[in-house]
Amino acid sequence: MRWTVDHSSRETLPLQIVACVRRGVASGELAVGERLPPAAELAEALSVDRNTVLAAYRRLRDDGVLEFRRGRGARVASSVTEPSPVTEAATTLVAVARRHGLGRQDLIRLIERLT
Repeated sequence: MRWTVDHSSRETLPLQIVACVRRGVASGELAVGERLPPAAELAEALSVDRNTVLAAYRRLRDDGVLEFRRGRGARVASSVTEPSPVTEAATTLVAVARRHGLGRQDLIRLIERLT
C-alpha cells in the first residue's frame, strides 16, 4: 500500500492518513486482520509527528475500521468486510456504464472530467 501525505494540503495530516487507510481497505490492498505499520515507523516514513499517526489510528478505531490489541498493534477490523458506500456506488457505475456500451477508458475520462 502506498502511504502518502501532502504537507501543503488544506486537509489535516491525520485526515489524509485516515483517507489513505480507507482507500487501502476499499481497494482490498488492506485485508481484514492485516497489521498496520507502528505509529512511530509510519510517522518517520511520512515525516510527521507520531501523535499525528496516533490521532488518525484512533479516529479509524472509533469509526470501526481498525482495532487495537495490546502487543499486536493496529489491525484492520473484521467489521469492515462489508463493501463501503463508495465501492457499492462504483460497482453500480461500472454495471450501468457497461450496459450503455462504455468501457474502462470512457469511465476514467468521465471521472477525470468530474473531479
